[in-house]
Amino acid sequence: MLILSPVLSKISGSLAGITGAHNKAGMYLRQRSSPINPNTSFQQDIRNAVKLLSANWSNVLTAAERDAWEVYAQNQPLTNKLGESKQIPPLAHYVRSNVSRLQAGLPVVDAAPTVFTLPTFTDPSFAIVGSTGAITTTFTNTDDWANEDDAGMLLYISRPQSVGINFFKGPYRFVDHIEGDAITPPTSPSVDTSPFLGATGNKYFFRARVTMEDGRLSSDRFYTATAT
Repeated sequence: MLILSPVLSKISGSLAGITGAHNKAGMYLRQRSSPINPNTSFQQDIRNAVKLLSANWSNVLTAAERDAWEVYAQNQPLTNKLGESKQIPPLAHYVRSNVSRLQAGLPVVDAAPTVFTLPTFTDPSFAIVGSTGAITTTFTNTDDWANEDDAGMLLYISRPQSVGINFFKGPYRFVDHIEGDAITPPTSPSVDTSPFLGATGNKYFFRARVTMEDGRLSSDRFYTATAT
């Protein structure tokens, strides 16, 4: 049910069994659902990465390095689900910057970024063959991320969906990263294999973000492609 409320200008979260959210059509309310925890190996990998980074924060980083992440946190707010700019704690920034890097096999960055802007990138385009899972990602190799060592574009994909589905919240599965190179940038397009096979006409949702050499992580961007 969509609502237009003279009282609630923005609503997100749950109260008394009702969850408020919003999409491009406006605010809506729905019955709160109990989350499930399938505890897959992919979830375990993420949880283990968070545990490792949390331990690093206490046992590996120096006081000066933690202070530098505090400075970065104060100067680099993030946008929440309501579109509001909010500061997050320095540990959260450290984990946010490095979980994806561990997932992609890139080195952990302990030194906080000294540039206080999130990286940007040119929108890639995606094509996928449903029966084989072959993903073709066309990207711009003159972007900053493509011309730095230990940087890259991180790619994620949904399970195949009906062509009538226009919104996909998740979960997304990590596919691969396109690695940057300061001498020879990667050549577009990149070809990967989806972990999910489908059929011609299925819709796939993609998520892309970039990580820079200094650990800065871009905001997520989302795309769709219909399988051939």
